[in-house]
Amino acid sequence: MTVVVIVFWVAAGLLVYTQVGYGLLLALLAGIGRRARANHPAARTAAAGQTGANASAAGSTATLPPALTAAARAAQTPSVTAIIAAYNEQEVIAPRVANLRNLDYDPARLQVIVASDGSTDATVDRARQAGADLVLALERGGKIRAQDAAVAAADGELLVFSDANAVWEPDALRRLVQAFQSDQRIGYVCGDVTFTAADADGDEPGPTANQEGLYWRYEMWLRRMESGLSSVTAGNGAIYATRRESYLNVDPLAGHDLSFPFNMVKRGWRAVYVPDARAREKLAPTIEGEFARKRRMARRTWPTIFSGGLLSPRGYSPLYALMIFSHRILRYLVPFLHVIALAASIALIAHGWVYILATALQVALLAGAALAPLVPARPLLVARYYVVTNWALAAGLWDWLRGERSPVWETVEGTR
Repeated sequence: MTVVVIVFWVAAGLLVYTQVGYGLLLALLAGIGRRARANHPAARTAAAGQTGANASAAGSTATLPPALTAAARAAQTPSVTAIIAAYNEQEVIAPRVANLRNLDYDPARLQVIVASDGSTDATVDRARQAGADLVLALERGGKIRAQDAAVAAADGELLVFSDANAVWEPDALRRLVQAFQSDQRIGYVCGDVTFTAADADGDEPGPTANQEGLYWRYEMWLRRMESGLSSVTAGNGAIYATRRESYLNVDPLAGHDLSFPFNMVKRGWRAVYVPDARAREKLAPTIEGEFARKRRMARRTWPTIFSGGLLSPRGYSPLYALMIFSHRILRYLVPFLHVIALAASIALIAHGWVYILATALQVALLAGAALAPLVPARPLLVARYYVVTNWALAAGLWDWLRGERSPVWETVEGTR
């Protein structure tokens, strides 16, 4: 019985820490870091001298003529290649190219490449008609290899990547570039993505409504904290960038979102999050569509964990190792921790009110998820999202273990 008690408390403790405690720990560390920087002698000296510096700046005028100022700005504007890997994206590829062309960035310094991964529709023709600088009509080989091919053909000093259905804010690219210019140690930058509603059931939440947006807001907050303290532990496919020299050719079964940040850190780079570089994408309109997307992603996640180097602490600082353990490893173990905690609490139900409560809470979570299709109240939909997306992690592991390891991908219905 003692063993079962230990198993329960370890599983329950890790669940609480993963879902709530980690965020609180990051906030605490960030607060300590801010106070330490504010109390540093150099910071106090800089603050004291800022008033005089501002006064001098206010009284000065530009000494360069406008033409020379523009030339100086152009010289400081890195060349950028924007890469879109696409498979059968004929409906959205032209607007995606147009969106990139209309960004607040020197068009002479921006190259747009569309890498078509064996598209069987009009993606290639429409990308060319939309004004992409280069369109690669590749054999079907998966998103990663399409991106690799585009990088090999790219001219830019910086490489930026985006999904075909993403829309960037006008200043998004400039914000990404500024991050690289601010610190030569930065090798990877991801921006902020907002998911717009695509609920097939209308404005009110329906029985199939996806709650990904709620989760993603919390996830972005965690990444903001991680970035300020060290480096992010994952990115997103909607908006991210690397230096040419920091780009990595990774296993085609993996994805850049997970494999790039930790591998950058291992090689001495920083991987940061820039919340002002904003993009938006459509949500999968149903939780079933979100399950399919998360399951596909999980099939890429597990090989990255087990054979992609994420588990090896070599190259991690102690703080970053803690972040990887907390936000990645434990996060992916959540469905299994739930099963263990539930089984242990049922076995211990006669041994105290704590185990009765633990059992009741987990049964209520499952019941709420099951009830959501009949009563689409927000709390029940959130419970359903939580259960279904964690189930997708386990299903993805099962797929990978039984040999489903194709690098190709399909778009989720309703996200274009």
